[in-house]
Amino acid sequence: QVQLVESGGGLVQAGGSLRLSCAASQRLFSGYAMGWFRQAPGKEREFVAAINWSGGITYYGDSVKGRFTISSDNTKTMLYLQMNSLKPEDTAVYYCAADTSIANMYRSRIESVDYWGKGTLVTVSS
Repeated sequence: QVQLVESGGGLVQAGGSLRLSCAASQRLFSGYAMGWFRQAPGKEREFVAAINWSGGITYYGDSVKGRFTISSDNTKTMLYLQMNSLKPEDTAVYYCAADTSIANMYRSRIESVDYWGKGTLVTVSS
């Protein structure tokens, strides 16, 4: 069982930056993709970004393209989300996720994603 633990959330002013991290309890098996989702109060969980196991393919949600960057390290135990030009509408709990299908992530097949972290809160003030 893989455990995912997010960190790096906090309060930031609009236009600022934050970097989220996600630590996996063990090295993910070849073929596992990792990603980020977010959920704002009263809204459904939303796809943010995903990266394949090799790190060579990335996907982004339309609302974050050009502002957020997803990356992973060579150990396959760490995932990052660099968030720039933050807006108040980026305020949400951000969740780390892992699944054998990157399509499950960028198609927001929430119920099909294998592993989830407990989330970290990002608050962007105007």
